[in-house]
Amino acid sequence: MAYTTVDKPTDYFETLLYTGNGGTNNITGLDFQPDWCWLKSRSGGFEHAWYDALRGATQDLSSSTNEQEQDFNNKLTAFNSDGFSLGNNAGVNQNTTTYVSWNWKANGQGSSNTAGSINTTYTSANTTSGVSVTTYTGNGSSGATIGHGLGAVPEVAIVKLRSGAGYDWGVYHASLGNEKNMRLNLTDSIADSTAFWNDTSPTSSLLSLGNNATVNESGSTYVAYCFAPIQGFSKFNSYTGNGNKNGPFIYCSFAPAFVMCKKYSGADNWMMFTNKISSSTGTDGGYNVHNRLLEANGAGAEQSAGTGDGINFLSNGFKIIEDNGNLNGSGANYLFMAFAENPFVTSSGVPGLAR
Repeated sequence: MAYTTVDKPTDYFETLLYTGNGGTNNITGLDFQPDWCWLKSRSGGFEHAWYDALRGATQDLSSSTNEQEQDFNNKLTAFNSDGFSLGNNAGVNQNTTTYVSWNWKANGQGSSNTAGSINTTYTSANTTSGVSVTTYTGNGSSGATIGHGLGAVPEVAIVKLRSGAGYDWGVYHASLGNEKNMRLNLTDSIADSTAFWNDTSPTSSLLSLGNNATVNESGSTYVAYCFAPIQGFSKFNSYTGNGNKNGPFIYCSFAPAFVMCKKYSGADNWMMFTNKISSSTGTDGGYNVHNRLLEANGAGAEQSAGTGDGINFLSNGFKIIEDNGNLNGSGANYLFMAFAENPFVTSSGVPGLAR
């Protein structure tokens, strides 16, 4: 049995829930200073908001739109040693509105990476957790490469054009192969285009790009989030639905803290579940059944999958417990990303903390 190298996942990824106050708001509770924060309102219809240390705290992108990067001085204003600071913008801090934030540790602001044909502006890579954030300027050439700094092959890459509006979020997922792509801000099914990843799989040092403007327009600026799987901490794979409430079980080698699923054999939403938002009654915490969800491609408030439906978070993976097509259509294919709350087996070979 392979043991994890990450005994305490909350040193590298953690979900926080908070309530807005309409003014200055310091959100605390993390065991690290975040390098990437993904914020979303739960009780209000506001767009998703992404921030990272490379682009700067005030630079906002949204996975639910194809808009370019925007500078807000009243949304996320600082990354702190155990959380982040907010201004009074309603999208992230409206009084009495509830929010969720997903937070990752990379490696601070990082430095330029010269491994690829494009020298990155910054690459912030955490080889322990398999997470990197990279900024670069496109050259418009098929077969261009950028260094991701992970020292391991990434199985997921999410790329967004920063300097132009109207361009979607490009997603590479190893389960789909290097000829395929998806769009994080859309419900579309899988698409085939050499112009995204140049029909070339990532290596332990490089991410390959085509000449599609979504990922590599000459003179345009981009950000890429790359993920390599780490035993006991992260898993990126796919499953096939059976159309039954007794749905498939997906082994992850950990108890999940975060799971995002997307049907790729047809159109549907990117469905997001987290360990801090759970239970058939919507109560926060303490239950395996997670039926409260958000959609990465939509601005809508948190919704329910239905009583007893959704995903069951287990000590070693998750189980689908609904027959709806967005998670478990008969014969439908789904990709997923998952990050850990606790490893199933620690680095010393003993069981992780029970759920």
